[in-house]
Amino acid sequence: MESSREGQSKRGKTILRRLIRYAEKIFDLSDMVIAQVSDTRKAPRILTESFVQSGLVMFWLRLGSLNALAGTAASSFWNKWLGRDLPSSSSMGRVYAQMGCDGYRTGLRNVYTTLKRNKAFDGIGGIHAAIIDGHERTSSYLRHCQGCLERVKHTATGDRTQYYHRDVTIMIVGEKYRYLLDVELQLAGEDEVATATRLLERVLAAYPRAFQLVIADALYAQAPFINFLRARQKHVLIVLKDERRELYKDAVPLFDSQKPKIGKHRSSDCLWWDEEGFRSWDGVNESLRVIRSVEKTPVKRQANGETEEKESEWLWFTTLPQTMASTDLVVRLGHARWDVENHGFNHLVNAILADHVYKHDPTAIEAFCLVSFLAVNLFLAFFTFNVKVPSRRVRTAAYWARLLSAELHIDSFALNPCLPP
Repeated sequence: MESSREGQSKRGKTILRRLIRYAEKIFDLSDMVIAQVSDTRKAPRILTESFVQSGLVMFWLRLGSLNALAGTAASSFWNKWLGRDLPSSSSMGRVYAQMGCDGYRTGLRNVYTTLKRNKAFDGIGGIHAAIIDGHERTSSYLRHCQGCLERVKHTATGDRTQYYHRDVTIMIVGEKYRYLLDVELQLAGEDEVATATRLLERVLAAYPRAFQLVIADALYAQAPFINFLRARQKHVLIVLKDERRELYKDAVPLFDSQKPKIGKHRSSDCLWWDEEGFRSWDGVNESLRVIRSVEKTPVKRQANGETEEKESEWLWFTTLPQTMASTDLVVRLGHARWDVENHGFNHLVNAILADHVYKHDPTAIEAFCLVSFLAVNLFLAFFTFNVKVPSRRVRTAAYWARLLSAELHIDSFALNPCLPP
């Protein structure tokens, strides 16, 4: 049993040390990422770097809370990497509430610059795209802070005030690698699109050539948002849903009178309609292109094992001309919008537990969110570009994350055994 634990610990240490060595070698982790972050403490007893390093490990190991992180304090790993003991959970929360989030954004930009130099961003069909979407991080009827948004919920026992936090995230997507770029917290009195516009103003200044196209859901189908991006030479691809909209009324009857093109998207057999030159949207400064895709996908039912055909219909509008993006490519890009859900929010929430409120303070929430972005981007870069292809095929990213966790927990057990021999 002891030899098994030693073997697991050795493998865990190998993976964690490999990840840190990789991040130091490729991204200069200590100087170009961690050292960029500061806080407002006047005479800190513990350096800011220790808190950033601890946050990265917490998300790499998918621990899910500051108390779970504190449970690894007995591991010798902390003295080796931090040069000191692990900070307490209360200190972590207090310091993250005083951190400057711009330092995290500088670190994210430095990591992005290195990845771009190494040609990690391949785009989709030659189009470099970013997805933008909103996300509700937490809600409560009891706990609230000065940054909480408020809404009235009508319940069986009467109206109640609910407190919540929402933010907007932007993520670069590609065929083999995705990068969480930035986040902006929604403020009281503004909607998601206003928050997204504020986020894009900062992102476009910091990453002027990172993407050509912004993909969004139907909420962003607003003339000011489209004009804002087109004025900055960025294209848009947005879901078209509102049947009351003039663009919808013009496109759908036209498509009904046309013969569709036959296409294929992944396992789906498709019928495609594609027309450009629509000028029926008041307030939009240029003509638009509308794409319709009716897709039949074979679905195997678990209940009876039979295969059925599921039919779905999609409508998008875009400023991408047909000479720049074919129908097939626009459909691929349109479906890529779900990457921000599947590989962005879902991964953050379900895999690394980033939705947990580590400290109920707006600055701390933003800082923990940004350090989770750094942790995910660095880990996925390590997994995608450093772990060999056969290993990636056999073992998932979750497997490697469990190996990372094994080091600290087995090492802690070895130093403080709680089970009889």
